[in-house]
Amino acid sequence: MWRAVLAALVLVNLVEFALMGWDKRRARRGEWRVRERTFFLLALLGGALGGIVGMQVFRHKTKHWYFRYGLPAILILQGGLALWLALGRPLPGGG
Repeated sequence: MWRAVLAALVLVNLVEFALMGWDKRRARRGEWRVRERTFFLLALLGGALGGIVGMQVFRHKTKHWYFRYGLPAILILQGGLALWLALGRPLPGGG
């Protein structure tokens, strides 16, 4: 099961990273753009690290405070949740 979760996380991070580059290219050309909520949805699905790396590599969305602080905040929260679960702690309300 953990292999499947890890594979899914790698995939969503690669998609988020590639989407940052693709959106930057389309922005330069004045073409249709990716919705910002799409970036955040992928980040919430585990792609925050790919988004952060994509922001730096492509210098994209770096002036938007909600990307500069939002994606790292999501990553920190997900890291905390992963650590919590790795330590064998139950989720609140999970019984």
